[in-house]
Amino acid sequence: MKGAMSRNLYLLAASLLLLSLISCGMSFVPNRLQPGLPVNGSLWKTIGLVFLLTSLLAGLAGMLTAMFEQVERRSQERMRRELQQDLSRLGRNKRRK
Repeated sequence: MKGAMSRNLYLLAASLLLLSLISCGMSFVPNRLQPGLPVNGSLWKTIGLVFLLTSLLAGLAGMLTAMFEQVERRSQERMRRELQQDLSRLGRNKRRK
């Protein structure tokens, strides 16, 4: 299951972005429609901003994870290819002797 960690981070970022948009939208709802909820619009905007920043950090972590996974995968492929080449050279050298 390659790329599962970055995929999970992308899903987390998308979820937090959705919560951020909902929080910012709540700041525009009139106070009488939100009984029992925080009535201060700046509180909703602050919560939305925190969710947005967390979402951006999760997205960045997802991108970095995907990049490092790709570098690791290419490094393993290169090492495997070099090992095959070395083994084939070794086999040819044994036949000549």
